[in-house]
Amino acid sequence: MKIIKQCLLLSILTFIAYQSNAQQNQLTPQERDYAVKFLKETESGVLEAVKNLSEAQLTYKPAADKWSVEDCVKHIAAAENELWKMEEASLKQAPNPEKRAAIKFTDAALVSAVEDRSHKAKTFAALEPVNSPYKTLAEALQAFKENRGKLIAFVGSTQTDLRSHVLELPLGTYDAYQFILLISAHTNRHTQQIEEVKAYPGFPKN
Repeated sequence: MKIIKQCLLLSILTFIAYQSNAQQNQLTPQERDYAVKFLKETESGVLEAVKNLSEAQLTYKPAADKWSVEDCVKHIAAAENELWKMEEASLKQAPNPEKRAAIKFTDAALVSAVEDRSHKAKTFAALEPVNSPYKTLAEALQAFKENRGKLIAFVGSTQTDLRSHVLELPLGTYDAYQFILLISAHTNRHTQQIEEVKAYPGFPKN
């Protein structure tokens, strides 16, 4: 009986220690608030950038090899879906905090680097507008809003230790929290691109 009691006590203490450690590794209120605010702001940025644009404006291309406003939105929507799939796959794996040593960016530096339009980068073929699963702007916007809503809800409520899930990808190594910031920053990067298209002298007046 004494041995059973000791084993039971050990199990309880182990569970308490595990729960305490998990709580310590949850997102801080500041991290959670920042990510949710950032996701909401970049979502609004897209919607405002395309608000009230005509078909001619949406499909205008400054050059044959440039994207139109509609192309940018289709890319944003496709990327939102695919990048979130990467995040979900990472969170289904066991935590791997030992990989954190490979992370090169702070949160702020990562956001700044992704948003910096002075550095150009070619996207994956699957995320090219021509390969988008969304055939119209309306479809792309609907998918974007739905996926962004799910992501905001996740960040607002998750108790997962996002910092201990590290994604090792061709484009870099990030923890799962940083990857959420990357998704949001990527949205802003292409919202800037939309504004660049709208600023071209040949952009239709209506």
